[in-house]
Amino acid sequence: MSPETKPSYPQQKSTLLRRRLAEPRPLLVAGAHNGLSARLVERAGFDAIWASGFEISASFAVPDANILTMAENLEVAKAMDVASSLPVIADCDNGYGNAVNVIRTVEAYERAGIAAICMEDNIFPKRCSFYAGVKRELESVEEFAGKVRAAKAAQRSADFCVIARTEALIAGWGMEEALRRGHAYAYAGADMVLIHSKSSKPAEVMAFAQAWQSERAGKPHVPLVCVPTIYKDTSAEELAAAGFKVVIYANHGLRASIKAMRETLGILAREHKAAAVEQNIVSLDEVYDLVGVSDMKTQEKLFLPAGGEAVTAIILAAGAGNGMGELVRDRPKAMLDIKGKTILERQVGTLNALNVKHIAVVRGYRADAINLPNLNYFDNAEWATTGEVASLFAAAPALKGRVIVLYGDILFDRAMVEKLLQCDADLALLVDRAISHPGAGAPSETRQDFVSLDAVAATDDRRFLPSGVPTEIRRIGHNLSAGEVHGEWVGIAMLSAAGARRLVELHAAAQGEPDGAFHDAHNFAAAGLTDLFQHAIDAGLKAVAVETYKGWMEVDTFADYQRAWAQLRA
Repeated sequence: MSPETKPSYPQQKSTLLRRRLAEPRPLLVAGAHNGLSARLVERAGFDAIWASGFEISASFAVPDANILTMAENLEVAKAMDVASSLPVIADCDNGYGNAVNVIRTVEAYERAGIAAICMEDNIFPKRCSFYAGVKRELESVEEFAGKVRAAKAAQRSADFCVIARTEALIAGWGMEEALRRGHAYAYAGADMVLIHSKSSKPAEVMAFAQAWQSERAGKPHVPLVCVPTIYKDTSAEELAAAGFKVVIYANHGLRASIKAMRETLGILAREHKAAAVEQNIVSLDEVYDLVGVSDMKTQEKLFLPAGGEAVTAIILAAGAGNGMGELVRDRPKAMLDIKGKTILERQVGTLNALNVKHIAVVRGYRADAINLPNLNYFDNAEWATTGEVASLFAAAPALKGRVIVLYGDILFDRAMVEKLLQCDADLALLVDRAISHPGAGAPSETRQDFVSLDAVAATDDRRFLPSGVPTEIRRIGHNLSAGEVHGEWVGIAMLSAAGARRLVELHAAAQGEPDGAFHDAHNFAAAGLTDLFQHAIDAGLKAVAVETYKGWMEVDTFADYQRAWAQLRA
């Protein structure tokens, strides 16, 4: 297929590079070795990114000697291109082989959106220009010129650039050979010619540029590129005045990072304290800014469904568990072991599996026994004389945004909470329709949290769960009559951000009311969650039931604990 008939790739960045080459000023380019360093190059104000073979090789902890494959280098260059809006110029060593390999290289890099590649006339495998005491040979002029022609024939976009780099001065072959090679590569179609030197003074490259300009008559007008790594005292303006269009600072970012990391890690190794390096490091917020955390948050709000946003869980585990006897003599119920895992560990594992990572635990009785890692702890010092509401508001700092509130003595299926996470109501309660009122005088091991719904499905089968809009809750509490009970609250609630704010407001207002009965509780201090929820419903907060059928277990008595051991899988 001829170049004229090949479909072209969108090459917006190569077009940008061409436009900048047409400007009267010199182009300043800096080396990078990954997406983060590429983004730093852009923020520093450079015109383009040099996907440095030296830096990329060093980042893999290998010499710059064709040890990495074309595919490995390309993947890193692609990461740079994605991370930045700047055009990327890829250091492709010697094209990774002969002219046939070069064709493959150009096709792959251009397809990936890279704006330009640079090839050098070192033989394969190459050796870094600055390595002393290594074997250094150059390809023949004819062979490398053929590689340049192959590269230009392979490209599909007219704006894609091929830079030909000669190592004649590095190899000690003299100025005449360097000029001969540069002109041959320009005739072969190179868009730019890079002359490299390891002299500490700029005289060599300045002389090349002067001769290049004086010999322009009848020759292709090809801009010059230089890399002032060794002749470091020469400014870009001086090089531009001499005739260089592109100035590449090829490896300074990597070298700076090595110095900074070595110093910081050395201090940490000596001091054994993170605070010792605080002055050496940027804040986490700066890292978040560089990697686009704010963009991620915006995308989550725009595109993730309800439940996809960050959720905090508050687990109430302050009670003593008086119905458990000697089992809780030295630990609270939440820390009881059931087949190798505590109740709390099982709860945290299920929540983590649902991407609920921010978990607060309210402790009270035997607080020191609750010590699982990666949790936030709040203590209710008055756990013995207060109710669940007091424990919830002991964790008031966590009561913001979307929040799951649950008792610390329940075991539950993941699917139940998953269903709750999909509800965007201000207050949603998991309600088990399998539970009915025991009736007058009927024995009950524990006090139940009954729920009365505003409307129920027209069926006697409590296993029937209606689809569509969740049913609104009319009443919740311990003292509902048999005729109005439609189910039992499981002990897991979901609050929207607005619902959490409203609950905080209602709690603050209720604290200022005269002491006395508070719904089912004999006073506000002893109030349970069902009392607070009923108070919120009476105040106009809409609460809905997310209905389920079994799939959970409360561990409140020794008999419950025996059932859990018998029924739960390890």
